[in-house]
Amino acid sequence: MNKDLLNILSNSNKDISNQQLMDYLAGKLPDADKHAVEQELAENAFLNDAAEGLSQVSDPQQIDFFVEQLNRDLLQKVQNKKKRRRRPMLQQRWVYAGIVLILALLLATFLMIAKYQALKH
Repeated sequence: MNKDLLNILSNSNKDISNQQLMDYLAGKLPDADKHAVEQELAENAFLNDAAEGLSQVSDPQQIDFFVEQLNRDLLQKVQNKKKRRRRPMLQQRWVYAGIVLILALLLATFLMIAKYQALKH
């Protein structure tokens, strides 16, 4: 079986392994293990939803395709998120540069007014 299939629920379940879930869906578990898996499915809504979703896929090769597609989409979203994080830093630099420019202009204006008033008296 493909390694990606075994990682579908890698962090979501503590008491039931991914291999047990896949064997349960394939009908390969003994009755005692089958009962334990069914009890865990009844207690864990996320695991139950995952089992229902996996059971609706008739061809195991489709599961491979879905896993690859999910991994590609996830990778693309993570990369897009990284790109979005870089933009605010660039925009913040412009904001800081604008603030410094405005402060410099205010200081120059203040100095010019002070010098003008000193010459006037």
